[in-house]
Amino acid sequence: MNNKPKMKSIKTYLLLFVCLVFSTNAFSQYTEVINSNRPGVSSSAFAVGTNVVQLEVGPYILKETHTPLNYEVSGFGVDFTVRYGLLLSELEINIQGTYQNDTFTDNRSTISVENKRSNFKSFAIGAKYLVFDPYKNAEEDKPNLYSWKANHRFKWKSLIPAVAVFAGVNFDTKNNPYVAPGVEGISPKIMIATQNNFAGGWVFVLNLIKDRIGTDQSDFQYILTLTHSFDPKWVVFGEAHGISSDFYADNLIRFGGAYLLSKDFQLDTAVTFNTKDTPSVFSVNFGASYRFDFHKDKEIDNKSSAKDEAKRKSRGSKRRRNQKGNKKILMTIVD
Repeated sequence: MNNKPKMKSIKTYLLLFVCLVFSTNAFSQYTEVINSNRPGVSSSAFAVGTNVVQLEVGPYILKETHTPLNYEVSGFGVDFTVRYGLLLSELEINIQGTYQNDTFTDNRSTISVENKRSNFKSFAIGAKYLVFDPYKNAEEDKPNLYSWKANHRFKWKSLIPAVAVFAGVNFDTKNNPYVAPGVEGISPKIMIATQNNFAGGWVFVLNLIKDRIGTDQSDFQYILTLTHSFDPKWVVFGEAHGISSDFYADNLIRFGGAYLLSKDFQLDTAVTFNTKDTPSVFSVNFGASYRFDFHKDKEIDNKSSAKDEAKRKSRGSKRRRNQKGNKKILMTIVD
């Protein structure tokens, strides 16, 4: 069913939603080490930080087998994301996509027919904004240097997630073999991303996505990602990714890990598979994330601070002198 007549009203509501989001007071935090969305495909709630440019790339190999329709797909591709922290620490603009090159083999006849294919499975540009950060100025969340138990105990406050929203547009070329027939041009994409940071190095991320809105492939996606860090360098994760539309539906499972080589460079790997045969999916990727860190903290005017401190001390000394003088006068009156 084609929903193109609804495009105008959808874009209007989307614009109003984005305006509402950007009028909300929010907070964010810059991290000393790279904060990558890889090796999973979910998006964290936090931005990369102002004046930070971050590249996240993941080449992969793919094998699909559709048993009822008797076809196979084998090939390779690359997932990529470019992230930039713009103006506000809560705001991030990004470009994200997947390019694939494969061979589609039709085995329905006695002679297999091969078809070479290549195109962007997805390509989108948008902005993510952190609207709520429960970890802002949380003094009690600072690590306890004297107690391992205090640092690893469960905190009820950790059930309150950080929340971010994303709004962007997809770009689909004409006659793209990876999208529904007739889907081309520009279409909106929106997402809500939440993130919970639990004690002991556990992080839970939830993404709710509505993609290619108003087209014949207007799909809904959810992504659940659970990450655990064993130490500051090693991380493992598990992920469930559901996709639902009239063109394609699937429930994908991912497992993998990442290693931090430096504060700005991360390597990762993951496997992706499902449990059905319409089609069955198996994929292995090897990725990397690199950060160009041009972030600078806001400078504090030390001269002004020193002047203010001197004024406070002067007022305090004057107050003490007045108090002493008042005591002397009182003693004279009493005598």
